This record gives sequence, C-alpha cells and structure tokens, in this order.
Amino acid sequence: MSRSTVDTRTLARRAAEAVDPERVVTLTRDLVRIRSVYEPGGSGSDETEAARFVEATLRQLGLEVRVEEAAPGRPNVIGDWQGAGFVSGESRTLMFEGHTDVVTEGDPSSWTHPPFEAHVENGRIYGRGSADMKAGVAAAIAATEAVARVAPDLAGRIRLGIVADEEGMMLGIKQFIANGWADGVDGAIVCEPEENELCLFQKGAMRVAVTFTGTMSHGAMPYAGVNPIPWLARFVDGIGRFEAAEQARLGEHPYLGLPWLTPTVVRAPRQGEQQLNVMPATAYLALDIRTVPGQDHSRIRQELDVLAGEVRAHDDRAKIEIELIEERPWTETPRDAPVVAALERAYRQVFGQEPIYGGVPGATDGTFLHSLAGVPIVTVGPGDRTIPHQRDEFVEIEEAVRSARLYAAAAVEFLLAD
Repeated sequence: MSRSTVDTRTLARRAAEAVDPERVVTLTRDLVRIRSVYEPGGSGSDETEAARFVEATLRQLGLEVRVEEAAPGRPNVIGDWQGAGFVSGESRTLMFEGHTDVVTEGDPSSWTHPPFEAHVENGRIYGRGSADMKAGVAAAIAATEAVARVAPDLAGRIRLGIVADEEGMMLGIKQFIANGWADGVDGAIVCEPEENELCLFQKGAMRVAVTFTGTMSHGAMPYAGVNPIPWLARFVDGIGRFEAAEQARLGEHPYLGLPWLTPTVVRAPRQGEQQLNVMPATAYLALDIRTVPGQDHSRIRQELDVLAGEVRAHDDRAKIEIELIEERPWTETPRDAPVVAALERAYRQVFGQEPIYGGVPGATDGTFLHSLAGVPIVTVGPGDRTIPHQRDEFVEIEEAVRSARLYAAAAVEFLLAD
C-alpha cells in the first residue's frame, strides 16, 4: 500500500477515528495504578511491573516484543508492528517513545486523591505519572492499535520504545540506542506532556559539581585553617554575571525562553555533619545549567574554568575541582523534516486548525535519540507541561484521546509519504 494506491488523508482520518477513547482511559489508569518510582535503597519499587504490563499489552496486540534491562531490574520494552507491505530497507519506521518511571509522590497525605488510585473526576485522571507520562504511553499504544486495525497492509513499521530511567540519568534510552534499536528509525514522536503542542526544540542541560577544598579549623580561630565558603560565594557571583551576559547575548528564544545557570545545591562540608563552631574543609556547589540554541557546551565549560581562575587569582590557596556529571545537548528539528510534516498534516485533521508550536523546557529521552542516534524528533503529548512532579498531578481525558488520534493519523501520514 502506498500513496499512489490509497487516499492517505482518508486513511489517516480513519486511523484517528479508530482510536478507542475508553482504551486510552483504561490503559492510562492501569499504568498509573502501578507505582513505578525508582528508589535505590527505598521501598524496592521500580519499573519492572509497569514494563511487564506494557509487554503483555503489546503481545496481546500481536506486536513483536523484546524486553532488555538497561540496568538490573530496570527493563526497556521494545515493540514492533509492521504492515504487510513493509519492505526492509525501503519502508519507513516511525517510533513512539515513552518511559515507565515516575518521580516520587512525596507525602501521599498531601494529595487530594491517593497518588496511585487513578481517580477520575471532572474529565481528568489524577495520579502520579498521569501526565508524565503514562497517558502519553497509553496514547501511543492505542494509536498503534488503531493503525494496525484500519491499515493492516501499510508499507511501514511502528516501533514503540517504552524505556526505563527517563527521570534519572536516562539509562534506558542510552541502552536502547547502544543495542541498535534506533538504527533504521526515520523519525520519532516523543510522547511527553506538552499540551499537544508540536515541540521542535528542547533545552539542553549540563549538570555540574564544584568542590572547593580548604582546611578545617575551629570557628573561633578561622586563621588556623582555610575557609572554602568565600571561594564558593565568589564563584556563584561569577555564575550570576555569566548568566546575565549569556541572556543579554542570546535574548529570549521564541519557544525555549532564556538560558539559565542555576545553583541548586550548596553544602559545607561536602560530606559529613555540619557544625556551627567548625569551619569546614570542603564546600560543594551543584549547578543545573539549561541551554538554548546558540550556546556551545564546551565554551560554557571553559567559562567555568575561567571563573575558577578568577577565584584563585583572588586567593592562591583556593583548590577548586569542577566535574561535569551529565551533558544533554539542546535539540532543534527542522520544519521540513518528514516527521514534522506528517504531524502538521495530522494536526490539521484532528484539531481542525493550524498547528501550535512549542518548546520543551527540559531534556527528554528524545535528546539522546537526536544527538546520539541522529533521529529527527518531535515532542508532543497530553498534559499540562507545568503539572509533572507536583502533587495532584492530572491529565485531561479529552487531551489524551486527542493525542492518540494525532499519533495515529501522523503514523499513516509519515509511513505513506513519498
């Protein structure tokens, strides 16, 4: 089946209409009820049960399924559906990407509804992970089911990559790529909560740890030691100046806003007990740096070294160690990428209006699909982008259903494109 033998627009519409709203709701609620919080040394909860649920669901749909561990007890689920007309090396592959892990619920008593009950009220599903991103996973599964039902002879393949550890170091997507599952993927829809806006940009991230080392002494006799805390304060002041300069240089990105260099953790000493009458030997600073197009991460790293040099120039006793813990490049997908064009056509069909575009304020698994595997990505999915990680997290049912319809129509548009 190809564009020459079928009215693609009609088939895309049929795929969107074939999405079962109750299926989207049921899948979302079933997933939310599974407490897939990864807590090392905690309750023992992880992604295993959620991954098993996804695996069983995909097998019931007749997909070819693989389960691989990104780390002990942290499974990735890969499910492939291909139409009867699929030809290896010629037909396209579209990927739906999601994750099974969620952040902690915090104090359950602070929630209006229990965080893993998946309570439905006023057209919303409440619960931890409802928006981030179990509704997105449910929508992707329901969309694949709809496409398989109305276009069994499609000359294309849909790959679902439902991975672990997006909320941590993104071990799941890194292992997915390392194991070759991104090979041959022509475009990916990252199903994160972005209010169903088509997000062609994602902010980059740098996680940096800075350790200042002096000499411990009694607080009454600071001259007997070397206090690292003033060095940290001078360094933070420099970070503020550098941030202001970068914001002035780049201005506000139309979809991502301003770049930020944010001190998030300050501790002295770096480890051990803090005491009022002890001048610590070490001080620790963590930085969460969020970047936009036009910024070079290597230049930022060099600037941090310059700031450390300024501290040492002020006090030659200063010992400063800068560690780049994690780096996630910003991403930009061209408007003329086929996956963008397919989503734009699908958006007009499903929403009856021109697409609304947005930007992802943080990194997603798509960051590595784009930067490591070279896969063109668009991030779009159900959920208010400000609600993840908050108490009383929720997703609008209508929004989740429309996401599934968008995904289904986009899959047909993408896989049948010339």
